Amino acid sequence: MTYDRLVCANCAAPVNQGRCPVCRANRKHLQQEGPFTGLNPVTLIALLVVLVAALALAAQTA
Repeated sequence: MTYDRLVCANCAAPVNQGRCPVCRANRKHLQQEGPFTGLNPVTLIALLVVLVAALALAAQTA
């Protein structure tokens, strides 16, 4: 889930607006860089499907 859809329990505003300290802290936490940060969920699912297919093909040939 992306942070633009999250609603803060503290101020009831979208987290991406950063209206309160809790929103700003959560937004900063969600924006941290990681190896899969730039990939959307559809791309991650596609990569997972390719990985499972490769494993199935490898298991079938062995």
